Amino acid sequence: MTNIQQGQAESLAAPELLETTHGEFGADRIGRVLFWIAVAFSLYQIATAAHILNLPSQVQRAFHVGFLMLLVFPLVAQARDKAPALKALAWAMAAAGVAVALYQYVEYKPLLLRAGDPLPLDIVFGVVALFTVFAAAYVLMGPALPIISGAFLAYCLLGQYLPAPLNHRGYDFAQVIDHMAYGTEGIYGIPVYVSATYIFLFILFGSFLERAGMIRLFTDVSLGLVGHARGGAAKVSVISSGLMGTISGSGVANVVTTGQFTIPLMKRFGYRAAFAGGVESTASMGGQIMPPVMGAVAFIMAETLGIEYYEVVKAAIIPAVLYFASAFWMVHLEAGKHGLYGLPRSELPSARAALRKGWYLILPLAVLVYLLFSGYTPLFAGTIGLSLTVLLILGGSVALGLPSQILRIIFWIGLGLVAASFFRFGINAILAAAGLLILANIFVDGGRKTLALCRDSLAEGAKTALPVGVACAVVGIIIGTMTLTGVANTFGQFIVSVGQTSLFLSLVLTMITCIVLGMGIPTIPNYIITSTIAGPALLTLGVPLIVSHMFVFYFGILADLTPPVALACFAAGPIAKESGLKISMEAIKVAAAGFVIPFMAVYTPALMLQEGGPLAESIGYYPAVAYIVFKTLVAIALWGAAVIGFLRARMTLWERLLAAVAAFTLVAALPATDEIGFALAALFLGLHWYRSRGATPTPAAERTFK
Repeated sequence: MTNIQQGQAESLAAPELLETTHGEFGADRIGRVLFWIAVAFSLYQIATAAHILNLPSQVQRAFHVGFLMLLVFPLVAQARDKAPALKALAWAMAAAGVAVALYQYVEYKPLLLRAGDPLPLDIVFGVVALFTVFAAAYVLMGPALPIISGAFLAYCLLGQYLPAPLNHRGYDFAQVIDHMAYGTEGIYGIPVYVSATYIFLFILFGSFLERAGMIRLFTDVSLGLVGHARGGAAKVSVISSGLMGTISGSGVANVVTTGQFTIPLMKRFGYRAAFAGGVESTASMGGQIMPPVMGAVAFIMAETLGIEYYEVVKAAIIPAVLYFASAFWMVHLEAGKHGLYGLPRSELPSARAALRKGWYLILPLAVLVYLLFSGYTPLFAGTIGLSLTVLLILGGSVALGLPSQILRIIFWIGLGLVAASFFRFGINAILAAAGLLILANIFVDGGRKTLALCRDSLAEGAKTALPVGVACAVVGIIIGTMTLTGVANTFGQFIVSVGQTSLFLSLVLTMITCIVLGMGIPTIPNYIITSTIAGPALLTLGVPLIVSHMFVFYFGILADLTPPVALACFAAGPIAKESGLKISMEAIKVAAAGFVIPFMAVYTPALMLQEGGPLAESIGYYPAVAYIVFKTLVAIALWGAAVIGFLRARMTLWERLLAAVAAFTLVAALPATDEIGFALAALFLGLHWYRSRGATPTPAAERTFK
């Protein structure tokens, strides 16, 4: 138990964890108001998740969007230090967004009774709802997503004038507004429902863990494990970003948190600035496919497909591990090519010591994963995980104030029993314990700092949730257009027609669509749009539905590494002090091996632990899983060597070409291609070994870390 108190004390004493969130909201009166609005937003979300506050689903979604509008406009105006007139306009927009939510609350039952026959006042508030959501998306994420959603909205209103097969029967203005602004098909559709329940809760969970010291734990463990190895700094980046992805699920957030440490460390080791930024961007984006959070897309996917959450995790786990294995392999090869070695073990933290001090932080995450895989809903599991985290943080300061070790042990055992009582007595026991701990923290040494940490975590969680929530609201317009007009069938039929000639061409077309869309919009709306269009089409071509959804999700993530936009890479630019475009080119190189994984999963669904596919039918399911994982690892190894140009020694051009051909042949999954691919791989390895047999490792004098 001593480790808990020591780890808690060190976490709370760390200067970087005590930075007040007020500074990010602004130190003036407006900043303080926004800060407390953010805290109230988080408390509202916790109250609805724990069923302390029970609202109809439509009203709950409307209040969620209302809070988003209330925060977004004034917060952006405050952060960008706009003129007083623009700040006043921002507050007016915020008030309009809140008015829409209150209208949905007051008129909830009358709106149900007159569904499909809206009053003029309903139309007015519907237009206001659409306008504020579009404006919020624009100020937060730029013009790309509002333009795409606006084009779909225009299609609803004007699509009857287009030539066949793009035209539809026509819908009047009132019908379109009623469909988009009321009910559960437009703004308040499945994405906002998931944002208002699962997503916000998991973002809050990550915010509490980060401020409690999880980032430090991850980086210390990563340094202790691989900091001494060849290219240790880059391997630390890959591991720590993957671990952060388990709680964060936001690629850009991973870049600006772990990247603050890993990018300068990689540069100190001798990696080029662009490559260091590329490694961090690639690893951070991979955090979105790393269970359990998976950038919140896992929750939307489970809700959309009507399957249990653990089925999504099951499909994601092997590709996620392979993605990070490919990034790990790429940095290993780059380090070998340039003779980049690790730091002496004496200068590195001990992974075992870090776990001894901070193991208690892993408990909420472990419980969360256990509950998700045990069939509990994400909302229930997230509530439990968040409750445990809060109790651990609040309990740490109280335990430090107890006079003896025996009392501390008794305290922690008692607190554990209270936490476990959730399953029998519900949230009331947790709330009572949290209330008592809050009171105790007012009077114990360091308790007020702990309360400040919890308060700031609430505000930070709400601020982090803004772009996700707004994206979910505005992308609902696209889904609403598809449900109203059936336009998804047109593009889907085109994909099917191409796929009847070549499934590979259909996959390439879908990949390009994901990447192009992903250049301008976040991963969540990108996934929702492309899965709605391409998912059913690929299912028609024989691709299992969950595999097709994972396919588009995967390439939606890789879009954030693809120029010219490459959001994750431009986020890494200021840290690396390098052009975002140069970082993007290096990120593509690091992620190159990862591009093959979705294609291999389509041809052999066993890679995502799914039944079906000719391989599983011929040799059995479990042998098929083992075989496809082995084959994918070989293909990744060959792609990495071909791209970096190094294996045992620097490779010649013909060796790189041979490795690339062998890798591509393994991916193709056509009759006899596996045999050819393995034969070419053996030929490449034999020739390279023979040519490099006299090569010597880079001497210590040439090591380039500084």
